[in-house]
Amino acid sequence: MKRIIAVTALVMVSTAGLVVTGTTARALPRENGRTPVNRSQYETLLNQCSYAATARRRATCRDTVRQDFRVGAEENPDLDCRTYSGVTVCGPLRLSPSERACVRDSLAKGLTFRRAEVECYAFI
Repeated sequence: MKRIIAVTALVMVSTAGLVVTGTTARALPRENGRTPVNRSQYETLLNQCSYAATARRRATCRDTVRQDFRVGAEENPDLDCRTYSGVTVCGPLRLSPSERACVRDSLAKGLTFRRAEVECYAFI
């Protein structure tokens, strides 16, 4: 039943044609091994952890963000941020096996990889 609802939501959202945000490829220097991002990007990185499938994955995600990123003064244009279906994420997503299966299924149905990745991460 959950899968039917998720697929229905994906179809409805894909017909809505919501907006995608892109970035340019200018890297900012890392300090102490942590990538600088602005406050908004940092909050997005932390907020996207709430979509992880389990409490353990959510905690690991938040720990990884705190370890790999720091708040700097300016936006980091090299951070790959994108918004689909009202969900904004930045950087690479660590998908569960069921989320990866959802991405494959969504690709077979015509969704782009980036959209399928975000929607499956957020809604499965």
